[in-house]
Amino acid sequence: MASQNSGSDREKVASKLPVSLRQELKTRAAQLGIDMQDAVAQAVEQWRARPADDNPNIDTSGAESWNTWLPAGLYDAFKADCTARDISFVQGLAQALRVWIDSHTASLAELTIPQYTRRIVVCNQKGGVGKTTIAAGVGQAIALGLPATTGASKLPALPGLRTLLVDYDPQGHLTSQLGVKQVPPGEESLVTHMVDRDRVAGSLLDQVVAIEQDHFEGRLSLLPSSFDAFLLDSRLGSVRGPRETSLQRALAPLEDHFDVIVIDAPPNLGLAMDAGLYYGHRRKNESAGVSGVLIPVEAEDSSADAYAMLDSQIRTISLDYEVDIDRLGLVVNKFDKRKGYVATHSLENWQSLGTPSVLSVVPDLKEQREAVHLKQPLLMYAPTATQAQRMREIRRRLA
Repeated sequence: MASQNSGSDREKVASKLPVSLRQELKTRAAQLGIDMQDAVAQAVEQWRARPADDNPNIDTSGAESWNTWLPAGLYDAFKADCTARDISFVQGLAQALRVWIDSHTASLAELTIPQYTRRIVVCNQKGGVGKTTIAAGVGQAIALGLPATTGASKLPALPGLRTLLVDYDPQGHLTSQLGVKQVPPGEESLVTHMVDRDRVAGSLLDQVVAIEQDHFEGRLSLLPSSFDAFLLDSRLGSVRGPRETSLQRALAPLEDHFDVIVIDAPPNLGLAMDAGLYYGHRRKNESAGVSGVLIPVEAEDSSADAYAMLDSQIRTISLDYEVDIDRLGLVVNKFDKRKGYVATHSLENWQSLGTPSVLSVVPDLKEQREAVHLKQPLLMYAPTATQAQRMREIRRRLA
């Protein structure tokens, strides 16, 4: 299926592709410094120019929804060729990409390490610590970018990046705060793409909502929460194959469209959280400290107990699946020194922990509550507020 991209000479093509082949394409295109859309167009043209007998048959069982953009008219011509060769469009596209990948090699000197989409999982099994506030604020700061600093620090500018906020919490606070409606029960959503892959008809990209495009220059988007997420733990129990990879499989097609994905995780230690933690694990050849977990905490005793349980779960997932999950840092949220000794002593304990380090201390001020009430992004509603400055501080330290 294809649809015209308004104002462009390309049209969107919705198809299916084996996950392994999609990853090979992404890696090879990155290694050669070629845009993925251009690589697909080259692959299609190359396939059309070859005799049918020279193209390998590809096992497309388990292929998943995948979108790309082709030059206008190329899709219809390619589809006609597939019909003439008596193969499906999915098979034809898989053949074309296989041929292109195999014929576009590079020497070791020319290869570069593939760049993964950065994944930041904002999590804590304790509710009320402000995971949504931190996920939203950090995502906004990443999308906006940071100017260079002057004076003694002289830190470089950080460009705004294409950022996707994922509301992975069934309570849907992030979705609500940004003025977006939750996905109704039974409709296609992140949950269905995780647990009902055989039944999904569309692309998960179609569920993504742009947030305040003028202010964030089209770089901030949201994947809304679904009411079905309340049953995610029980439904994951019946998923065929490794459950911990379900979130990674669902979000993989979106990684081609974003530089950073920020997950607002649910406050629990169940199967959904296992999948969330696994999604943040360090991938092959990915540098340490790029992706991982960002942990909001409060300056009080119960938050320390909750952190210990989360830390234990991270260690368990790391050992069970033999992956590294980097702890990007702590954010002491909603800090109010007027609460006295308990708050100040707890803050000292967090700061003395060492690893992970405290990236910022965010005060409990009215601007965040006002932004939530007005359903506006904090960095748009109160860009100079102390809380907004702290979000930029976290973004700077994550860099």
